[in-house]
Amino acid sequence: MENRPIYLDNGSTSFPKAPGVGAAMAKLLEQAACNVGRGGYRMAYDLESAVLDCREKICRLFHFQPIENVIFTQNITMSLNLLVLGLLEPGDHVICSSMEHNAVARPLEAARKRGVELSIAPCASDGSLDPAVLEPLFRPNTKAVILLHASNVCGTLLPLAEVGALCRRHGVFFIADTAQSAGSQPIDFEAMQLDGLAFTGHKGLLGPQGIGGFLLNERLAQALRPVFCGGTGSMSDSLEMPPFLPDRYESGTPNLPGIIGLSAALDYLEERGTDAIRAHESELTGAFLEAVLNMSGVRVLGKQGTEGRAAIVSLDFPELDNGEVAFRLENEFGILTRVGLHCAPLAHQTLGSFPSGSVRFGIGPFNTMEQIRAAADAVHSILKA
Repeated sequence: MENRPIYLDNGSTSFPKAPGVGAAMAKLLEQAACNVGRGGYRMAYDLESAVLDCREKICRLFHFQPIENVIFTQNITMSLNLLVLGLLEPGDHVICSSMEHNAVARPLEAARKRGVELSIAPCASDGSLDPAVLEPLFRPNTKAVILLHASNVCGTLLPLAEVGALCRRHGVFFIADTAQSAGSQPIDFEAMQLDGLAFTGHKGLLGPQGIGGFLLNERLAQALRPVFCGGTGSMSDSLEMPPFLPDRYESGTPNLPGIIGLSAALDYLEERGTDAIRAHESELTGAFLEAVLNMSGVRVLGKQGTEGRAAIVSLDFPELDNGEVAFRLENEFGILTRVGLHCAPLAHQTLGSFPSGSVRFGIGPFNTMEQIRAAADAVHSILKA
């Protein structure tokens, strides 16, 4: 076993971060920690240019335009709340899936209690979604469909492109939660016929915690109202929020160290390539699945192969306590996982693992085959004890 822990909790946050992230953030804080949109001097203008550069990289990653429609937030939960609360009114109808993370499910439940109608499309026991299940759920007052792309519990990918086409035919907004897919799965905003896309910087994008954002097309921008209001550095003579983007949805001082760190991470992603990362993670995921599927006393949640899934494997130990298994993985083998319901009770109900939850292995771009084999051997040892 390695002297240092084997980190397999990349579903929570990536670790290590991309090379250069920490140095870029430290350089900003030590040499140029001014503000943007508030100072009329060269240092502020240079920093504004660096923020613009990060927006451009986000556009390239998601095949998106225009650049001003990239909005930065603190995290993807904040992004999803802004999209839900800023779009839905009492009397509107919205559809989500039974695999949603609480970052979607809780804002929608709060909206339901304010008079928004909610339908939850049932997914199969492996977490997959048949787009045909959505068709009878549409109503005359349906305003949006909000779906995650990859399950944070079992990695199953939902068919965004097919659902996007369905939403376009019905004339409703389509918003995607890409928390577990951005950076390793191909995401094309236009090809998937999205209207909005929420992202986080600290998972597959390999950046720091505390930075996220969302993209929205002009149609959604016209329908969305600001939830937060305040200073933007623009139109300071008015008590109204500016009508133009990104200022309309970016009140207050942004997380500039986070944006600069994310920009450095995006440089690494562009250099290594998301296709290469996906191939690497898929190889490791396949090896781990092959090993644990042959073990008795453990159940793999979701799909049993690498097709149609991200690099997340959740295991349920019916004859053992999942919490004890996770504890032993760390304390006896130095393997770091996450145990519980993973902020996704709806998903665990769908997968048949509620309320016991599961032990989640989140595989990342810096894991190695040696580490994956060590994790599989550790699971085998615990089962045989």
